[in-house]
Formats: sequence, C-alpha cells, structure tokens
Amino acid sequence: MDVQIFGIRKSAATRAALRFFAERGIKTHFVDLTERAASLGELRRFAQKFGVLALIDRDAKRFGELGLKSALLSEERWLEKLSLEPLLLRLPLVRHQQQLTVGAAEATWRGWVAETRASG
Repeated sequence: MDVQIFGIRKSAATRAALRFFAERGIKTHFVDLTERAASLGELRRFAQKFGVLALIDRDAKRFGELGLKSALLSEERWLEKLSLEPLLLRLPLVRHQQQLTVGAAEATWRGWVAETRASG
C-alpha cells in the first residue's frame, strides 16, 4: 500500500495522518507544501471529487490575513490561490491510488488499510 500525503509539518492534522500510516507500517510519500506547492492538476483531482470549496480552510489564520472572507473567486482562481497559498488548504490531502480524502479522515484510512490487508 502506498499513500501520498500533501500537507505542512506544522499542521497537527498532517502530523496525525503521517503517524496513522507510520504506526501501521504503511509507506507514505509526504509532500511538504511549504517546500513544494501542489500542482494545479493535483488540486483539480481533489476538487473534482469534493468541490473546490471543500479544499478551503475558512478558519485558517491565513484565510483571514488575506481578507478572503468575502472573496468571490471562480473555481479556477481558487485553485490557483490554493496552489500558491498552501496555508489556505484543509489539510492533509491524502491519496491512495484513485481514492482521496481532505482533512482528517481516519475512518476512511482504516478502510483503505483493511481493504489492502484483505486483498493482500
């Protein structure tokens, strides 16, 4: 089982995701969004499943700092903004094959692990 985790090290939710998979001996590929921005294509993949607005952390400090509370941006513009400003994302973004999650989704991750162990 291979999992890709997009997040930032300062994020408690990102650290929890990394710990969840590490405790189960699952190989993760961590992409620190402060070092390497998520590509528009990668963000689009998550947006297609959940919608762009589900990717935005409206409670994030950065969201307020940028004055986005009343922003009316197109989906494409939001994706561009999210790729440039990872602190606006609801983290972590986790991908296992074609399956995706946004934010802490331990129940879903448990399902992935159980499915992989059952088929392996």
